[in-house]
This record gives sequence, structure tokens and C-alpha cells, in this order.
Amino acid sequence: MNLLLIIIVVVAVVLLITGGFVQSLQFLLWVGIVLAVIAVIMFLLRAISGRRGA
Repeated sequence: MNLLLIIIVVVAVVLLITGGFVQSLQFLLWVGIVLAVIAVIMFLLRAISGRRGA
């Protein structure tokens, strides 16, 4: 689960940077924001529920 979280964060950052530099691909900015929000929610759920199952 930790690896999945890291992958989502990396993809979100790459898409945010790409969306910021290339205005014609503005939808990537929104995809990056959505993935970042999902990653934050997953992190908070793991932090609240504790580390069960690694």
C-alpha cells in the first residue's frame, strides 16, 4: 500500500508540472490535482486507522 501511495504522489507531481508548463494540456493539471487529493486522502486514512497489514 505504501508503494501505491508513492506512485500516485509521483504521478500527481509530474502531471501538475506538465500541466503548469503546457497550457494546451490543461486537463493534466486537473488530473494531477485529483490524484494529489486521492493520495492525501489515502495517507490520512492510513494515519488515522493505524498501520495494519503494512
